[in-house]
Amino acid sequence: MGQDNFFDICDRHLNKKGEELCGDQVKFTKTETKSTIVLSDGLGSGVKANILATLTTEILITMLNADVPLEEVIKTVIGTLPICQVRQIAYATFTIIQIDHQSSHFKVINFDNPPIFYFNKGRVITLDTKTEKILGKKIISSEGQLQRGDFLGAISDGVLYAGLGDTMNFGWGWDNIAKYMEKVFMTQATNSRSIIEQVMAETRSLYRDNIGDDATFVGIYVRKRNPVMIFTGPPLDINKDELYAERLLTFKGRKVICGGTTGNLVANYMGETVEMDISTMRKDLPPIGKLSEIDLVTEGILTISKATAVLRQCNCDITRLPSDQNGAVLLAREILEADSIFLLVGQQINEFYQNPLLPKNISIRRSLIEDLVNLLKQKQKEVTVEYC
Repeated sequence: MGQDNFFDICDRHLNKKGEELCGDQVKFTKTETKSTIVLSDGLGSGVKANILATLTTEILITMLNADVPLEEVIKTVIGTLPICQVRQIAYATFTIIQIDHQSSHFKVINFDNPPIFYFNKGRVITLDTKTEKILGKKIISSEGQLQRGDFLGAISDGVLYAGLGDTMNFGWGWDNIAKYMEKVFMTQATNSRSIIEQVMAETRSLYRDNIGDDATFVGIYVRKRNPVMIFTGPPLDINKDELYAERLLTFKGRKVICGGTTGNLVANYMGETVEMDISTMRKDLPPIGKLSEIDLVTEGILTISKATAVLRQCNCDITRLPSDQNGAVLLAREILEADSIFLLVGQQINEFYQNPLLPKNISIRRSLIEDLVNLLKQKQKEVTVEYC
């Protein structure tokens, strides 16, 4: 399938009216070779449902990532979860989606959740299913092959029954959701978030804002990868300046420079000068620069530090970024809009920032980059760092 395809995963929840905690949980992880997504719906709502769903997703994700055979994983979860004495049903349901990055083969395992949605070329496709009993529980599985433009979506039954007895007699229903999504695909399917947010907005309006049950939707959209390269700090070896400037300029993706010296280094190579955009200057942040062929030029240390703080504050959710168009917010936006982030970090020490009490090789830039990288990896972002 090649490395330029990206498995874009997004999830959204609506909490049941009056509940602070969501009784549905989604957890996903990405490794080099596979993506694993788990959605669990805890029985009822509120704290108890939240704990049961959290427990279920944690057990599943941990065991699946450790490559424990599927049957054993499911046995563990079903064996661990209590059964509701009154209704004789398990305390939490689950849907598992696993995707192999190399082959793009996917497998879905469903226990008591609504069926999966699979879209190919914007049309809903019915998947063949296999049913087996594990510890007396009915487990439904299906598999297939993903192509660019395909979408896989899993919902909790709060989406399925939206509008039950109010705007819709029997709730929204699977077929109607599929039809609605086909309309979304005709107009607005650019990424996973655009699809999921539309469906969840419709769910909310069918409930007339009076959400009757926790509603969750998690999806994977296969699309072209959007990479960004961020070049920050001049290389240790001054003779390599041109080599790294050339690497940035020929990078296939968005191009960002963080650092005055780094900006001048690339500008010199291009025979240009960096123009300052004074309107972006803030009391705690230098202005951004302009350079042809480069998507964003900012100052280095202060902007990286502030961008990391902005990312923490908005919890890496692009919809919660501050509206102020300063260097740090623009850098944070570049990072969040990218699927893979490639950091080229020069190790020449800027005397201005160096603490004279520290050894020469402990650079502020390096520790800032490590902080940023750790944050992004916690959020399942693909990040590569190269020191030069």
